[in-house]
Amino acid sequence: MEKEAGPEAAGVRLDDPWDDVPVSDRCDRDGTGGVAHLDAPAAAGPDPEPRAADIYLEVHRSEAFREVRRRYRRFVAPAALAFLLWYLAYVVAATTAPGLMARPVAGAVNVAMVAGLGQFLTTFLLTWAYARHARLRRDRAALDLRWDTQEMTRGLGR
Repeated sequence: MEKEAGPEAAGVRLDDPWDDVPVSDRCDRDGTGGVAHLDAPAAAGPDPEPRAADIYLEVHRSEAFREVRRRYRRFVAPAALAFLLWYLAYVVAATTAPGLMARPVAGAVNVAMVAGLGQFLTTFLLTWAYARHARLRRDRAALDLRWDTQEMTRGLGR
């Protein structure tokens, strides 16, 4: 007799929490060897204990989660757009205005070198600003949401 190999033998669950149909029920649900209709419910019994997927969907729909995402988008979208425009301005100026970019600023340092170093400086400043924004505006709310989610999912993996 062969031992069962694979994740099921090790006690690992293969169901996808974001899908209503477990992996083991994807094919051959009707017992004919063919693919059954996946829209049919798997079982008709009541589900007394909430599933992790239900809890995460509830959190995803919550106002607290939407607020964390809103704060994230309010910073990231304008910052990414500003940085992209700054980078494109540098590239366009380098290709269309070589005389301007070659103009000396101090000794052998020209406008192109200053603008190129400005790209690096902007990257570091944007990284600092993002980390500061996350720490001041999102981290506490996201941590509270995480703790609430962990409390709601505690004991589901019995």
